[in-house]
Amino acid sequence: QVQLVESGGGLVQAGGSLRLSCAASGSISSINAMGWYRQAPGKQREFLARITTGGRTYYIDSVKGRFTISRDNAKNTVYLQMNSLKFEDTAVYYCNAQDLHYAYWGQGTQVTVSS
Repeated sequence: QVQLVESGGGLVQAGGSLRLSCAASGSISSINAMGWYRQAPGKQREFLARITTGGRTYYIDSVKGRFTISRDNAKNTVYLQMNSLKFEDTAVYYCNAQDLHYAYWGQGTQVTVSS
């Protein structure tokens, strides 16, 4: 089992920045990738970014150049630095961890961007 706890969400003006954190605990040695997703009201949850244990990163096109995923292995924490935030980035942001068999989710953290 893997437990994920997100933090760092909040209210920010358009053009501003936030950094989300996701602290992992439990069977973290089994994790092969961690990532971030978001879900806006009335929309499906969408993939944003992923980082593998080898450090390779992947992004959805709409956040490339604005969002950066990184990890601190010593702290078992993954971050999502979000810059140049837009109103349409408003959503609940979820941390995800995957091992060979399961996908684990955090409880989510709200990000609200005011226009």
